[in-house]
Amino acid sequence: MAGLGRLSCLWAADRGDLFHGWGLLQMNVHMLSPRDAAQYRQVMLHAYGHAADAFTSTPQERAAEPLSWWANRLGSVDGLSVAFGVRAGDALTGVLALEFSSKTKTRHKALLVGMYVMPDWRGQGLARALIRAALAHAQAREHITVVQLEVTEGNVAAIALYQSLGFQSYGVEPMAVLTPTGYRNKVHMWLELNRPYG
Repeated sequence: MAGLGRLSCLWAADRGDLFHGWGLLQMNVHMLSPRDAAQYRQVMLHAYGHAADAFTSTPQERAAEPLSWWANRLGSVDGLSVAFGVRAGDALTGVLALEFSSKTKTRHKALLVGMYVMPDWRGQGLARALIRAALAHAQAREHITVVQLEVTEGNVAAIALYQSLGFQSYGVEPMAVLTPTGYRNKVHMWLELNRPYG
């Protein structure tokens, strides 16, 4: 399934200012590799600092990780994690990772984690493109039949996006994370891959 490794997506601007003055912008959604670790780290540290309610790690915790930790997340030796990115030119503007299990009883499941789009590039379909690329990869992978994720309760836009792609809620974890603004609940969602998704 070589075609799943890199997807080229075109968005035409109704208003040029949405694309920083560009009439047509090509966004490349592709699987990241360990050589992207430094850029990936930069985006995720921004995410941990600017969307504290969405993540269980703090910027300080993740900043302390060596670059090899980030590289492993982008392409672990055991094949249990992969990540996708979307670029505007050379800039990495959005990321998403998938984690897998090696255990016989749970290897049919994939976990979608670390979704983040830089603020200046939101509202342009990047998150949807990233999720579709991740789902296509999961669907092509042997044994994977279910994709799961967690999203902070109250994140209406994210929940609506996931629902539009076929994800369903199966429960809410109370007091899942302690953030600077207090405890936040996590909505657990899942998608069965033998059904078509948005």
